[in-house]
Amino acid sequence: MSEATYDTDADEVATTTPSSTGASLAQVRNFGVPLTLLAIFIGLYATEGAFRGRTNLTNVLEQSSPLGIIAVAGTLVLIAGGFDLSVGAVFALAEVVAARLVGGGTETWLAFVIAIAVGAVVGAINGGVITKLGVNAFIVTLATALFFRGLAERLTGGTLLVVDDDAFRTLGRWQFLELRAVVWAWILCSIAAGVLLTRTTFGRHVFATGGNEEAARLSGVRVDRVKTIVFVLSGAAAALAGILTASRIGTGQADAGVGLELRAVAAIVVGGTSIQGGDGAIWRTVVGVLLIGLINNGFNLKGWDPIYQDMAFGAIILFAAAVDAKVRTARP
Repeated sequence: MSEATYDTDADEVATTTPSSTGASLAQVRNFGVPLTLLAIFIGLYATEGAFRGRTNLTNVLEQSSPLGIIAVAGTLVLIAGGFDLSVGAVFALAEVVAARLVGGGTETWLAFVIAIAVGAVVGAINGGVITKLGVNAFIVTLATALFFRGLAERLTGGTLLVVDDDAFRTLGRWQFLELRAVVWAWILCSIAAGVLLTRTTFGRHVFATGGNEEAARLSGVRVDRVKTIVFVLSGAAAALAGILTASRIGTGQADAGVGLELRAVAAIVVGGTSIQGGDGAIWRTVVGVLLIGLINNGFNLKGWDPIYQDMAFGAIILFAAAVDAKVRTARP
């Protein structure tokens, strides 16, 4: 999908021409990750017979999809100049809420709707505190992550909730064209977010808010509403990923999704979305998620120490952040 960078006006695309250095670095940011993804795919395809199997490739997609759903919504948050560390806790809370409700006799579809609504409410709380009280998004979402992770622990009593209900497991195990529901959910969420970001007034306002919040406000953009909406979408997406995962494995657990928020940020930043806001694209986040998925799969197939996997991710994230910083400073 197309992408744009919005600066001081809410409804006009910035037309400044970047310096040659900035343009070159922007090309590295835009196309470096897709080319890296392609190189890793070709390398694994040529050297690992197990990688080429349809089952393995399908597993890579399925394992990447919960992260992908969260990262797609998180892209909107970062472009708007925000940051959401609560998505891992919301992921777990949605699992627990859905499992508890179904275990208590609630209809499965209603339990899922309620769980997603809970995620949206958490997002609304995040957005409300950030916009109304002026508290930094990092601090707010860190605090709500701790609170709602603790709430999930309280609801489970520290035990694994096993749901012995066929209807509960139907959604997570449903398949079409040999792809499970979670993969299709990621595809649909990516398309919807891409259209929202690039084809609607709200999308332009998201870019404007992250590019220059004060200028956007003076231009008539309802900045507080934009920020709150993207956090609501982020919370709902994390809850959706949680219930799809719980439905597939038939359990709800309070320690699910630990570290998911950091991996989501990593995928978004590696994909080329600016952590400073105002610039990014959904397609780049999708590529970033797939890159992380392939690296995980490659390390597992080759039996390499996971420590080196973390080191590789750290180096990639640092490089992506450095390129973004240089692109911004190189602009006239």
